[in-house]
Amino acid sequence: MSDEINKTEVEEPAVHETVETVETVEPVPSVAPSVVEGAPAAGETPAPVDDTQRRTGRPRKDAGFKDGQRPSRFKKKVCRFCHDKSFSIDYKRADILENFITDRGKILPRRITGTCAKHQRDVAREIKRARIIALLPFVEK
Repeated sequence: MSDEINKTEVEEPAVHETVETVETVEPVPSVAPSVVEGAPAAGETPAPVDDTQRRTGRPRKDAGFKDGQRPSRFKKKVCRFCHDKSFSIDYKRADILENFITDRGKILPRRITGTCAKHQRDVAREIKRARIIALLPFVEK
C-alpha cells in the first residue's frame, strides 16, 4: 500500500515543448566579378554616358537643376549705394565709412562689401580723405 501511495504522490514533471520557428533564408546567387550593377546585360547596347561626367566624375552643371543652373551657395550682394539713391558717400560721414574698413583700418574689397566698382572707388577715395583729416584711423593696433 505504501508503494501505491508513493506512486501517486510522485508525479513526473511536465515537459513543455517549445516550438521554434526557423525562417529560411534563400541563398544569394553568386555574382561573377565581370558583372557590374547597372551595366547592360550581354547583347544589350550600353546607355550613352555624358563625357563630362566620365572625365570629372561629377554630373554636368545642368543635370537635374532648375533652369540649368546650380543653386547658389551664398546670397548675391547688392550695392547699397545703387539700391538706395539717398545713401550718399561723403568723407564727413565717418559712421558709414567705418562699415567699409576692417578693425585694423584696411579698406574692405568689393567682394566682401558687395559695392559696385563705381561706388567702391568713391568709398576708397572718401575713406582716404577722412583719414587725412583724422576722422578715420590709418592703422589701429
